[in-house]
Amino acid sequence: MQLSLVVPCYNEAENVANFQAAVLSAFDGCGYDYEIIFIDDGSRDATLHNLRKLHAAQKCPVKVVSFSRNFGKEAGLYAGLQHAAGEYISLIDADLQQRPEIVREMVQILDEQPEFDVVAAYQDRRGEGKVLSFFKRSFYAIINRLSDVTLQPDASDFRTFRRSVRDSILELCEYHRFSKGIFAWVGYNTKFIPYTACERAAGKTKWSFWKLVNYAIEGIIGYSTAPLRLATFLGGGAGIAAVLYLLWVIFEKLVWGIDVPGYATIIVLILFFSALQLFCIGIIGEYVGRTFEQTKLRPIYIEKEVLDYGTAEETE
Repeated sequence: MQLSLVVPCYNEAENVANFQAAVLSAFDGCGYDYEIIFIDDGSRDATLHNLRKLHAAQKCPVKVVSFSRNFGKEAGLYAGLQHAAGEYISLIDADLQQRPEIVREMVQILDEQPEFDVVAAYQDRRGEGKVLSFFKRSFYAIINRLSDVTLQPDASDFRTFRRSVRDSILELCEYHRFSKGIFAWVGYNTKFIPYTACERAAGKTKWSFWKLVNYAIEGIIGYSTAPLRLATFLGGGAGIAAVLYLLWVIFEKLVWGIDVPGYATIIVLILFFSALQLFCIGIIGEYVGRTFEQTKLRPIYIEKEVLDYGTAEETE
C-alpha cells in the first residue's frame, strides 16, 4: 500500500460518497495502491450508515473506524494514523474543500524530491471575513513569538508525509493534541504549497468562532510556557506599582499635609489587584487542568467498531 488517505468525519453523511467518488476520479490510472480510512467521530446523523455502504461496496480499499462518542478531530487524525498502512499518509477533510487532486500532486512531489518528508498545503486565498482573518493572523503572530516552534501561517492539517513522520507523531501520546504544533515539533523537511479551498460540497462547517478560539488556546498553552511567565511579570509589575503608589501617598502626606480621601482609591486598587490575581490564577489553572487530564492516562479515543477490508470487528 503506497498511500493512505485519513479522513475524519463528523456529521458528513451528505459528503462521504461524493468524497470517495472524487478520490476514485482523481486517482484513476495513478499506478499505485491506495486506501481510504474514514474515522466516524461519533456522528449523530447517517454518516456511519453511509460509510458502511461504502465499505460494503469496496470500490476501492475502504476502512471505517467508528468512535463510541465524539472525541474531536485531533483524536480522529490520531486514530487514522494508527490504522494507516501506506508508505505515504495524507490528512484530508471529507467536505471536499480540500481536493484529492492536490493529494496526488503531493505524492508526486515526495516521489520526485526525496529531500522532503512532508508536503503541506496552505490557503493562498481565504473567503472568510476580515474580522476572522485578523484573529487568525494575530494567532499565528502570537504563537510564533511565544513558542519554540514556528507555524506556517494559513497552513492546515491538509498534508501528505512519509511513514517515518507518522511513526514519530504516534510516539507523542499527549491527551490534548494540536496537530499543527505536533508537525512543527517533530520537525522533518517540509515543502509548503498553496491551494485554494473550494466550497463545501454539502452541510455546514463544524468550526464556530468560539471553537477556533478554544483551538488557538490549546495551541498556545500546549507549545509555550510564556503565559506562566506573563503571570509572573504581571504580579511583579503590580507589586512594584503598589509600592511606588504607597511611597507617593506618604510623600503627599508628609510634604504637603494633604488628607488623601482614600475610599475611591482603595476600591479601585482592590478591584484591579483582584482581577489581576484571578487572571493569573486562570492561566495557572489552564496548565494545571491539562496536567490533571494527562495524568489520568485515559485513551485519546475509544473504538466502537472497525470495518477493515471486507471484515467487521466489534471493539468493546
